[in-house]
Amino acid sequence: MTQPRRPLTEAERLDWLRLIRTENVGPITFHRLLEQYGSAGKALDALPDLARRGGRAKPLRVASKAEADREMEANRRLGTRLLCACEPDYPEPLAAVDDAPPVISVAGHAHLLKRRAIAIVGARNASLNAKKFAESLARDLGAAGLLVVSGLARGIDTAAHAGSLASGTAAVLAGGIDIVYPPENEPLYRDILAQGVAVAECAVGTQPQARHFPRRNRLISGLSLGVLVVEAALRSGSLITARMALEQGREVMAVPGSPLDPRCHGTNDLLRQGATLVERADDVLRSIEGLRPPAVSERERDLFRPAGPVEPDESELSRARAIVLENLGPSPVTIDELVRGCQLSAPVVLTVVLELELAGRVQRLPGHQVSLT
Repeated sequence: MTQPRRPLTEAERLDWLRLIRTENVGPITFHRLLEQYGSAGKALDALPDLARRGGRAKPLRVASKAEADREMEANRRLGTRLLCACEPDYPEPLAAVDDAPPVISVAGHAHLLKRRAIAIVGARNASLNAKKFAESLARDLGAAGLLVVSGLARGIDTAAHAGSLASGTAAVLAGGIDIVYPPENEPLYRDILAQGVAVAECAVGTQPQARHFPRRNRLISGLSLGVLVVEAALRSGSLITARMALEQGREVMAVPGSPLDPRCHGTNDLLRQGATLVERADDVLRSIEGLRPPAVSERERDLFRPAGPVEPDESELSRARAIVLENLGPSPVTIDELVRGCQLSAPVVLTVVLELELAGRVQRLPGHQVSLT
């Protein structure tokens, strides 16, 4: 039976923060470590040996207590909250995502994250008509009681936030909770903190980099019942958000546009693939009618186990390491495929993959895939 969610103690929160800030520990690896060892504190103790067994020569850089303390104090100074994925105030739709961030910073009115939400995204260089449409649509959806989620980018994101300021809007940042990008949206961000809510996965002070934006996009879709793309080119980052929405089991919607405008080719292609066509707020409301936020995944039952599963025997692991490495390559394979190909038990394969990832020899990819680095 799933254990109830509960607030962490300050000591537990510190351990969670240290673990997710440790080198080579991403969200999926974090949750796997929690399943294996039962607590973040025990996982921290096990990290050096796991990395060594995975073939790492130099010591793994584990985030220190002092570093985590400084980050927690920085959040306190900003008036922001650090929420962990097992806590009651952590947004449930996001907690249901396989790679949910273990720790997020939340600024502004955190209670808004309990509302049913819809994401509106699109082109940064959007047309005037598209921005006006996005703002109007966000205003209507906010009036219908939805939280409008977007990424604080130029163009459609800015219009979506502006339209839903009065009713409630959520800005998901690519960098730290204190870093506004683009800088010209600083006044809008102040308004969002006063009337809405902001969420960030990265540590305070982190400047957004290109690799942060796809990670940010999975939070935008993860917080929402569905994603509406208003205007997007074929190689737009908004299409990444739409793809992540599909992987997370969310609704995908798009606004049709002129075939003569390259900024509409991506949205028109989404419609061609089966996305819901949206011309007014009622289309969105019908699309999500009856939908509830996704249930928290089965992983939650492992968040507070007193002890993890019995670790495979070392002799078994020693034999398995060569087999797993032989079956891995630069091309991604799913964990299920790897288990079948190696003809080993899932716990053994998962443990070896965990060792290799902490050693920096394996990387995790979307869709439960792994590959050699």
